Amino acid sequence: MKPIVFIDGREGTTGLQIESRLSKRTDIEQIFIPEELRKDAAARKELLNAADLVFLCLPDQAAREAVALIENPRTRVIDASTAHRTAPDWVYGFPELTPTRRDEVREALRVTNPGCHATGFLAVVAPLVAAGVLPTETVLASHSLTGYSGGGKAMIAQYEAVDRPAALDAPRVYGLGLTHKHLPEMVAQSGLSQPPIFTPIVGDYYAGMAVTVLLHQGQVMNGLVSEDLRDILAAYYQGESFVRVAPFGGEDTLAAPGFIEANAHVGTNQLEILVFGNGTQTLLTARLDNLGKGASGAAVQNMNLMLGLPERAGL
Repeated sequence: MKPIVFIDGREGTTGLQIESRLSKRTDIEQIFIPEELRKDAAARKELLNAADLVFLCLPDQAAREAVALIENPRTRVIDASTAHRTAPDWVYGFPELTPTRRDEVREALRVTNPGCHATGFLAVVAPLVAAGVLPTETVLASHSLTGYSGGGKAMIAQYEAVDRPAALDAPRVYGLGLTHKHLPEMVAQSGLSQPPIFTPIVGDYYAGMAVTVLLHQGQVMNGLVSEDLRDILAAYYQGESFVRVAPFGGEDTLAAPGFIEANAHVGTNQLEILVFGNGTQTLLTARLDNLGKGASGAAVQNMNLMLGLPERAGL
């Protein structure tokens, strides 16, 4: 029998993207809730317990409520909200992040899908902390440029409105209180003891993101230079299908020399790491699709692992 999959909250941006990726699949069976019943707790409970695997594409509180409705010990869950990203009984669903994480996802009953900004940050930082190159007490600065689809339906409508304000024509820095919702998972999964100083930036384009971390050589152990950091990252992700580390300087992967375009991997589940530097200063950037490896693509990758399907299926 084919595994049964239910998307709770498929009307949102992430839910629609997951549905798009699953729509051509013949190795799973999807079940759907009638539009008029999508907020009916009894109807949702029936489908949540009928499925082998459920995607939760809901606000945090609604995601917690959905989990509470599941009584079937067989139903496995992938939560795309931030509700369970640091919960001790949930596996953080970034299969490439640690040597054991892929197997942990395969065996998990509950998986929390990573945040998009956190995915890029962790991809470059966690391997360096694990290697002892960055001390755990290091305080980092990071910024992340993202397309407006990351803000969900409300922000998409704002940017695509005919009469939108001129302020939207330029990139906008936000998260000015330095308390972005992805910070707890960045700390929990990176090995750092303190959150980075993190500023997201939304641009006037639909999708794609570039998450950047800047390092000074004084922050790096053992006198390692920029090229060394690139080689550590390349060795860490060697053999991975969805994570690639470009050659140092990365010029062969750029559309125009000297510029990192944030939308290079839109429509894919790819994450590319670029390393630039002058010996004493290093720029590390992870670029990915905020709707792909940053959200729905990662969710489908986790689903494939949890259901014993080929990891690249549908991606």
